[in-house]
Amino acid sequence: LIWFHSNFWRFWHITDLHLDPSYHLTPDPKKVCYSSKGVPATNPGLYGDFLCDSPFRLIESAFTNMASLTQPEDFIIWTGDSPPHVPPDELSTDIVIQVISNMTQTIRQHFPNLTVYPAVGNHDYWPQDQMPTSTNAIYKAAAQFWKLWLHDDALLTLSQGGFYSQLAKPGLRVVSLNTILYYSPNNVTQNMTDPAGQFEWLEKTLEKAAENREKVYIIGHVPVGFLPFARNITAIRENYNERLVTIFRKYSHVIAGHFYGHTHKDSIMVLLDKEGQPVNSLFVSPAVTPIKNLAELYSNNPSFRMYLYNNKDYTMLDIWQYYLNLTEANEKQRSDWTLEYIMTEAFGLTDLQPQSLLQLGLSFMLPQTKSFDKYFNHFMVNIIFQSYTHLSIACVLLSGYEITQTYM
Repeated sequence: LIWFHSNFWRFWHITDLHLDPSYHLTPDPKKVCYSSKGVPATNPGLYGDFLCDSPFRLIESAFTNMASLTQPEDFIIWTGDSPPHVPPDELSTDIVIQVISNMTQTIRQHFPNLTVYPAVGNHDYWPQDQMPTSTNAIYKAAAQFWKLWLHDDALLTLSQGGFYSQLAKPGLRVVSLNTILYYSPNNVTQNMTDPAGQFEWLEKTLEKAAENREKVYIIGHVPVGFLPFARNITAIRENYNERLVTIFRKYSHVIAGHFYGHTHKDSIMVLLDKEGQPVNSLFVSPAVTPIKNLAELYSNNPSFRMYLYNNKDYTMLDIWQYYLNLTEANEKQRSDWTLEYIMTEAFGLTDLQPQSLLQLGLSFMLPQTKSFDKYFNHFMVNIIFQSYTHLSIACVLLSGYEITQTYM
C-alpha cells in the first residue's frame, strides 16, 4: 500500500500493449508467434519472448499487478498500439477493431471504477500508419468502445479525427492528440497543411483552457522531438514537429506535462522556449511488449508506471516505474512485477519540473558521470547492456529543435 501527502495525487500510464494472439509454446521456435516474422524465438516462456509481442498472459499480469496498487481517485492514460507487429496481410480492419475491443474490455475488467484516457497509435489502424483525416470504421469503433470513459463532445471529435479533450479533474484537462496524422510513414497526410484540422482545434482548445484557468496534460502515441535511438531524426514530419513545438511554446503556461509512448523505451524531453529557457517536461513511457527485431542488440522488459502530481496546480512531482523481469518470470513461471525506480530518489531531484529535468540532462554530459549508466539501464527497463557508449547517446542531449532529450 502506497501512502502519499494529501496534496499528492496519482495517475497511471500504460502503452504499447501489442497483443499477439498467436503466441503459444511449441517445439518449433519459428512458430511461437507471428510477430517474430519467422525468426526463431530465443527463450520463449509463459510470459513471452524478446522476439515476440505480448501474449495475453503478460498483459493480464501487468493489469492485475497494477490494479492492486490503484486508488479510487486515480485515472489511467493509455497511449495506443494494441495490435501486434505483423505483416499487413495478416491483419485487417476487422482484426484491428477486434484487438482494440479485446484490450478495452480487459482494461475495463481490471479497472472497473477508473476513468481511462486513450490515444490512438500507428498500429491501431489498417494498414498500419495510414491514419485518415476523416471518420472511418476504426475511429467510430474506438468511440463506441470508449464511451463509458469519454463524454459526448470528446466522442464526436474522436470519431471524426481520432483526437479529443476532456476535463479529468476540476481545473485539469486531458488533450489526446492523434499524432499518427503527423507520423512520417503516413502517406495519407503527406502534403496536408493541417490534417483533420487538428492544429486549429488544438490551439482553440488550449486557448479556451487558458481562459478557464485550466491546466492541460497532453497525451499522444508518437512523441514530438527526436527519436531516442537516432540523431537528428524526428518521429513525426519536421514541418509538423515545428508546428507542434510552436503551439506548445505558446501555451507552455497552460500545459503541465506531455505523455507519449511508441518508442518502447523510457525517456524524457525538455521543451525550451526561443530564449533557451526550459518551459515544459515531456515523458515517454516504456512498453508492455518486450519485442525487438533481430538486428537490435537489446530490448526492454515489460513495464507500466505511475505519475505523482500536485492536486493544487497539477505540476509533475515524481515517477514510480514498475517492470517485470521477463527472463526470471519465464524461469519461475510466475510474474513478480517490481518497482524499478522512483525518479526523484534515483537521481536526487526535488520534482520533475522542466528546470530540474534540464539540469539532470546537462549533468549527463559531464565526463565519467555515474548517473549515466543508471539512466541508460532505466532507458531499457533494467536490462544491462554494456557496449553502448556514453557519447553515442549523450551527444544528442542538446541537439536541434530546442528540445533537449534525455533518455531514462
